[in-house]
Amino acid sequence: MAVVEETGSDRRSLEEVHGSVDVPTGGGRFGRFRRMFSFMGPAYLVSVGYMDPGNWATDLEGGARFGYALLWVLLMSNVMALLLQTLAARLGVVTRHDLAQACRAEYSPWVNAVLWFLAEIAIAATDLAEILGTVIALKLLFGMPMLLGCVITAFDTFLLLYLQRWGMRTMEAMILALVATIGACFLIQVFMARPELGAMAAGLRPSLPPGSLFVAIGILGATVMPHNLYLHSSLVQTRRIGADRASKATACRFYLFDSAIALNAAFFVNAAILVLSAAVFHASGREVATIEEAHKLLPEFLGAAAPILFGVALLCAGQSSTLTGTLAGQIVMEGYLHIRIAPWLRRLITRLIALIPAVVVIALAGEESTQGLLVLSQVILSLQLSFAVIPLIHFTSNRRNMGAFATPGWGQILAWAIAGVIVALNGYLVFDQIVEWTAAAAESGVYLGPIPLAWPVAAGLWGVAGGVTTLLGWVLIKPIVQPSPTWTPPTRAEMDWAVALRPRSLGRIGVALEHTAADVEILNRAISLAQTQGRGGELVLLHVVDSPLSALHGPMTADLESGADAEYLESLVRVLTEKGYRATPALLYGPNPARSLIEHLRERPVDILVVGSHGHGWVRDLLYGETVDRVRHGLDVPMLIARHDPHASQDA
Repeated sequence: MAVVEETGSDRRSLEEVHGSVDVPTGGGRFGRFRRMFSFMGPAYLVSVGYMDPGNWATDLEGGARFGYALLWVLLMSNVMALLLQTLAARLGVVTRHDLAQACRAEYSPWVNAVLWFLAEIAIAATDLAEILGTVIALKLLFGMPMLLGCVITAFDTFLLLYLQRWGMRTMEAMILALVATIGACFLIQVFMARPELGAMAAGLRPSLPPGSLFVAIGILGATVMPHNLYLHSSLVQTRRIGADRASKATACRFYLFDSAIALNAAFFVNAAILVLSAAVFHASGREVATIEEAHKLLPEFLGAAAPILFGVALLCAGQSSTLTGTLAGQIVMEGYLHIRIAPWLRRLITRLIALIPAVVVIALAGEESTQGLLVLSQVILSLQLSFAVIPLIHFTSNRRNMGAFATPGWGQILAWAIAGVIVALNGYLVFDQIVEWTAAAAESGVYLGPIPLAWPVAAGLWGVAGGVTTLLGWVLIKPIVQPSPTWTPPTRAEMDWAVALRPRSLGRIGVALEHTAADVEILNRAISLAQTQGRGGELVLLHVVDSPLSALHGPMTADLESGADAEYLESLVRVLTEKGYRATPALLYGPNPARSLIEHLRERPVDILVVGSHGHGWVRDLLYGETVDRVRHGLDVPMLIARHDPHASQDA
């Protein structure tokens, strides 16, 4: 059962895997290599966000329209991303805060609420691009209708979530395998396309051919992803790093290597897409604006194998991003709101938010509308990016929390210059998109009574843009004009040993019996607790009659089942009394055992409750219910869960 619970202020980022990866401490060349290798991984999970289908669309268009001329934009975007991801990693290592936790510590609750909402929208937009990539890949590879592909993508992410059971290193290895598959597919296609090396080298020289500015902005906007900054600042804390300065310095250095390798791999993939498009489509005078067009034309130039490699790479790109989107959503919710929900529910909510517009648009406008959705997802990401970049630069430049690890002056100048470029270019992209949407509303000729549709559309869009700009201004100046006190690193609460080691009397011991073989283990545990009280504890034998008649007649029920249950409890009371224990029966009625137990124990509390658990999987939990979890969350009573082992009872 997925239960929402509010966490305390001491919760660590991704607490279930926080510090779960050991860092070797051995000396020598081999020991240093093993230590460096233990830090490799977080950036690979981050890198998948730099090669999602949103990047594919802009890279394909840039290569088809302008050849190799925009390769320098990809290189510049990669350098910007490397600096920002390095800052995010340093924030997590030094302050033990991820970016969302740092914002919560610095800004007021209402500002954090808005920042959380914007971050959630950005994560849903990222997931929308991942869904569309997977759906398009399934269509290209298997001819699957897009609506059916949407249904499949609603469940495929849970397969990747299963990897979390095997730890962070297995998860990182899986993502690395997917990234390697993407790279291999494009490497083969680039060799097949035989690009001009001289033209590729010339493309690294900054230039903007006529009409290329908008595409260049799109490439930049699709490259630097806001959710990656939240993700990276948390993932670096999965390593068990010492609190001393030397350990932090070592971690920051190794994470820089990790980021450089992973993001350069992402640059290679994006450059390969642009080079492939330039060598195949631009050279032949074909303009390609969508992924489907590129896939359709590839066999004409490179043969039958090229579209298969293209589709496999696209499928891997869509799948690899689903897991990182889940982790980013968990980090954002826990960091901003201190609320945590089960990962599968978190994933389902995010995916449904992204699936609804995809299904509606595909059903109403047709499968050719997916390109417009991809553009929309990139606009949304552009709108939110500044709200992640500006706080990150503020936090990592502040010696109050970073100490000696604060960004030096030259680094701050470079970081703020990058932020200025991002804000300006993404602001222009959003401005242009608002103008386009307003024009489209005006051309539609639709009226709302006497008012043209374009008027309320324009007012609403510009109103939202104005509010977002005002908030961005406050996010920018607040750490300067009203700096917050030094942050306290999130740690586990200190143990009060005096209270913990003080013996506690168990006057009433509740025993939830099932009238099955499992009662042997349940009674055994309850009697052991009673013995610790010098047989002074009272055993309250609880059993719920959940027959159909009990739902109607309650205690007045006199069917065969309720009579057998009453006799069963009475016989147990007699045996326990003969053994010198105090025992009383409590026969309850109702169709829902958990609810009946909760209602009874709220009226007649016990000091501890002993219940049974069969240890079955989630499918059987859905079929048979989860009495233990429901009772645990419905009562403020300590519980002892006795696991039933049928083999042990048979042996006895």
